[in-house]
Amino acid sequence: MEEIVFQANRRQVIGKKVNVLRRDGLLPAIVYGHNIEPIPITMDMRETSRALDFLSPSALVVLDIDGEKHYTLVRDKQRNPVRRDIIHVDFQAVSLTETVRADVVINFIGDAPAVETYLAIFVPSLEQLSIECLPTNLPERIDVDISGLVEIGDNILVGNLAVPEGVEILNDPEDVVAVVIAPAAEEEEVEEEEFEYEEGAEPEVLERGKREEELEGPAAEE
Repeated sequence: MEEIVFQANRRQVIGKKVNVLRRDGLLPAIVYGHNIEPIPITMDMRETSRALDFLSPSALVVLDIDGEKHYTLVRDKQRNPVRRDIIHVDFQAVSLTETVRADVVINFIGDAPAVETYLAIFVPSLEQLSIECLPTNLPERIDVDISGLVEIGDNILVGNLAVPEGVEILNDPEDVVAVVIAPAAEEEEVEEEEFEYEEGAEPEVLERGKREEELEGPAAEE
């Protein structure tokens, strides 16, 4: 697999003082994990942020820290709550000879025939899967073919998925990955009941009028 390499330098500035680094175009980060003490580092803000926005969660990243290589996974990207730009990154160092756990995105391919045949709705239930494998076997994504969703109610379960050799899916095999469901039922039109009105008056008004006429008759004059 192609290596994704970032250049980095160890840093001495920590805490709130890192804002000075950001103003100078540097991105503060930290490396922790397999058999190493945490290493505070800085990276080029613009170059690193642009690359991280396009990396999959399972991408294996090589950090070249002052000439020393560390194989890592991106575990956390902190963003400015207003501008949404990356302001800090956590990298987890891994060993190439030991399995790691990571999340990998699901990529749906093909078309579900039920959508065209029955106007069904395709509903993806999962966006990513939790997997375990050697770092060098980490897939960028897992392709899921949905062309087998022919009838309404057809679904794909985690246990149905084919994954590369050496990759183990940690999700429950009975978890639904995607399903096709019937379109929303159209609301039935409720027909308005017809009433016979006398000269356009409401029934209640007519009834009240009759009572008033009775009161105005001979009995009322007595």
